[in-house]
Amino acid sequence: MNKILKRVIFTLLVLLTMYTNSYSNDEKIKIGILVPLSGEDKNLGQLIIKATRMAITDINDNRLEIFPKDTKSDPQQTLKSALEFKNMNINIIIGPVFYKNLANLNEIEDLSFLSLTNKTINLPKNVISSGINATSQINAIKKFIKLEKIEKTIFLTPNLDYESEIKKAIKQSKIKISKHYIYDPEPTKLTKQIEKITNYKIRKQNVLDEIKRIENSDLEETIKERRINRLKKKYTIGNLNFDSVIISDFDESLKSVITSLLYTDVSPKNKYIITFNQWFDKSLLNEKTLQPIYYPSINKENLEIFEKKFINKFNEKSNHLALLSYDLIGLIYYLSYKNNTSDLKKLFKEKNSFKGKIGIFDIEKNRINHILNFYKIEDNSIKKIF
Repeated sequence: MNKILKRVIFTLLVLLTMYTNSYSNDEKIKIGILVPLSGEDKNLGQLIIKATRMAITDINDNRLEIFPKDTKSDPQQTLKSALEFKNMNINIIIGPVFYKNLANLNEIEDLSFLSLTNKTINLPKNVISSGINATSQINAIKKFIKLEKIEKTIFLTPNLDYESEIKKAIKQSKIKISKHYIYDPEPTKLTKQIEKITNYKIRKQNVLDEIKRIENSDLEETIKERRINRLKKKYTIGNLNFDSVIISDFDESLKSVITSLLYTDVSPKNKYIITFNQWFDKSLLNEKTLQPIYYPSINKENLEIFEKKFINKFNEKSNHLALLSYDLIGLIYYLSYKNNTSDLKKLFKEKNSFKGKIGIFDIEKNRINHILNFYKIEDNSIKKIF
């Protein structure tokens, strides 16, 4: 009798599960898109809208619907639009784009926001940062350091608003570094700091001292002359207390740091120069003296395929935020495939992985980290390492 009762209960549970799944599979997946649609950032907002619509088309599931609303790049307007989403019973939102627009969103606890920002400090509890954050980048750098068996690494960070993000990421990634230096990006101050970090004056004086020593030695004149001429071709003598330099900087400021390292006789040819994600900045290809440069980034091949597809469809160039938005539609669809959309908030707390065009998303404890690829700029080309 007990066996029969157990079979009946088991059958009922199976039927109930089938019914529940059937119901959830018919339920509309409504996604809010909270981006600037007016003002100076409206073009960026339009790119994101187009990318999310392209994702809807590619997924080809009529349950998926997107509802765009304007932030005007203003925190108050962002809150107003978010409240409108709540009244529409939309509880999962892609956006806002900018960190400043997150300020008031903790007033709406029922909604979950997948912001495109890469900042992770002081986020409202209902906001998940989906941008390429510092922890994701340092994790990839850590993997490269292990691969190359690099023993001593120093870290250089500009004294800017993301300094605290870098410090948090260093702690979370548990990367081993010899020392973390904070530098002033102002060129004249920067050069003096780099001189101090690399012991440039001491190493330069070593050359003069060695020349003087040889001049006062008992060596034959021909040998003296040969050795002195060799020394005069050198700028410095002496070992550096690092094998690699991680520079968390970008654009012209990054170039200034590497140029200062060159000035102090630290060459990319004999020390690893590692930077943060440069988004395949083509201007670096022309900087031969700064090469090789190593950095983590999203999958270059997938980005190029996406950009080509976007141009063919919309006759305009996309960017990495458009690709990220495209992937976030796929991520939400993946997480909601066998779950009610009201449970998505819980799903972002559980451990999940999702492979998108931008790369692999690792999701856990309301945090998204990206598993990044690694690249080298050398001989005027970008080469993939892993």
